[in-house]
Amino acid sequence: MDRPVALRGVSFAYGEGDLRRLVLRDVSLEVEPGEIVLLTGPSGSGKTTLLTLVGALRAMQEGSCRVLGRELMGAREGDRVRLRRSIGFIFQNHNLLGFLTARQNVAMSLELDGNLTERQRLARAGEMLAAVGLADHTEKPPSKLSGGQRQRVAIARALAGQPGLILADEPTAALDKASGQEVVRLLRDLARGRGVPILLVTHDPRILDIADRIVAMEDGRIVETQAA
Repeated sequence: MDRPVALRGVSFAYGEGDLRRLVLRDVSLEVEPGEIVLLTGPSGSGKTTLLTLVGALRAMQEGSCRVLGRELMGAREGDRVRLRRSIGFIFQNHNLLGFLTARQNVAMSLELDGNLTERQRLARAGEMLAAVGLADHTEKPPSKLSGGQRQRVAIARALAGQPGLILADEPTAALDKASGQEVVRLLRDLARGRGVPILLVTHDPRILDIADRIVAMEDGRIVETQAA
């Protein structure tokens, strides 16, 4: 069976000619089903670029990147778009739409599923918000929610489409200690309950204990991998 994520010899550069800057250098990495892997390292070490390649948000340049059984090297834009529908994304700044309620923000992630009616999408969104402890906040806009609550809406949105993989970029960076720990515990419990792997970029030492494995990057390379 394919691992959810399998990278071999991945290199990536920004710019061309004299301005070309190599940001990933011969990176190989695997993520197992249900595994939580944290990517750590200084700013500029290539963590977020690696996450965007795994998430099919950028075109591959060199190496092999198989995600959920699909090879991304040489993949067309349409193939990458289809793969992204099977991935749950969680970002530092939530990316919630301020003119929609929490329920509507979560339901938006289901709009590409032609098998669901609007009523069914809203019902599933409500179920996911209840699962992250926001059953009493479904009709509130983001402006009426705390930072931790907004991030929980983002987690509900990422999980609503029953993804095969979750990618998170600094999901606790804007949160205080209590909210940050609450968010990562929630991620861990929901993802493990569904057997969904998580690849998470973080600078936050407070959340290292949720990981199965910690992968340290520096200057575009993986310099250390350790079991947590």
